[in-house]
Amino acid sequence: MSDGVRVMWMRGGTSKGGYFLASDLPQDPAARDAFLLGAMGSPDPRQIDGMGGADPLTSKVAVVRPSTRAGIDVDYLFLQVFVDQPIVTDAQNCGNILAGIGPFALERGLVAAQDGETPVTIFMENTGQIATARVNTPNRKVDYTGTAQIDGVPNTAAPIPLAFRDTAGSSCGALFPTANTTDTINGTPVTLIDNGMPCVVIRAADLGLTGQESPSELDANQPLKTCLESIRLLAGPLMNLGDVTEKSVPKLTLISAPRAGGAISTRSFIPHRCHKTIGVLGAVSVATACLTKGTVAYDLAARSDGAVQTLSIEHPSGEMTVIGHLENGEITRTEVLRTARKLMDGIIFAP
Repeated sequence: MSDGVRVMWMRGGTSKGGYFLASDLPQDPAARDAFLLGAMGSPDPRQIDGMGGADPLTSKVAVVRPSTRAGIDVDYLFLQVFVDQPIVTDAQNCGNILAGIGPFALERGLVAAQDGETPVTIFMENTGQIATARVNTPNRKVDYTGTAQIDGVPNTAAPIPLAFRDTAGSSCGALFPTANTTDTINGTPVTLIDNGMPCVVIRAADLGLTGQESPSELDANQPLKTCLESIRLLAGPLMNLGDVTEKSVPKLTLISAPRAGGAISTRSFIPHRCHKTIGVLGAVSVATACLTKGTVAYDLAARSDGAVQTLSIEHPSGEMTVIGHLENGEITRTEVLRTARKLMDGIIFAP
């Protein structure tokens, strides 16, 4: 066994994983990734020999360091550890794991806590984005208890509002990387969009679906998954992502008319398994499509009027609310409410 490495295991939003200080991990990326694969127990569908939970949502890693950038508190690198393949990738961001970065930075002393509430400004290394998390810190200590409820998590916790800026085109170079609000791939209309997460948005009806199928039904539909992967592989180069065969982006989101009073109903693939909820930045990208004329989502979405619009993005476990701030019809800033909780703080070992 290798020497142990200090880690904090946290639930961030509807995901969970290991939060590390960059200084505690091997500095060589190959050595770091080898350690993380061993720590998670990958590659193995059960991840039985590690801490991973046999699901992409519970096989995630945050690497955090003090920032040297002006006006930024910490830098955050997200790493997705594949469950059944020996792959660690930084090709995407994770807005759920992001929810734990502020508390973690405070717990590790990277940011001084204020009495009441502490803003933590975070640079996301994967995509060059900036987010600010507001963390509940009564008596200058992180307090995870509270009454905020997010769908996909059974208990309440302290609210952690996340405000995003400069997210458009963060991975693909433009909000709509093909310069079109709708393209056609394999005869299917799609919207290729990146407002923090590269997404291929597809109307469920265009694939012969209602959009209300359960994740297990969709995962069992092999012809559908073959069709979606074909679309994804063709979308990669169009979105300036290159060959995405071994990448976790772009995500794919099937959309349908809302059924529970929200703005749109979604079924997301991350990218090969159906998400039981929806990723934070995926929800931001979908919400942006709902607000943009000409996309496959625009005519399906229920919207309001005004410069500030609150969109409830329905998903299999409930909904996620995205607040969009618009100027001249274009989104300039988004906000999402998340929660987080510290689960364990200690030492992790890998073979």
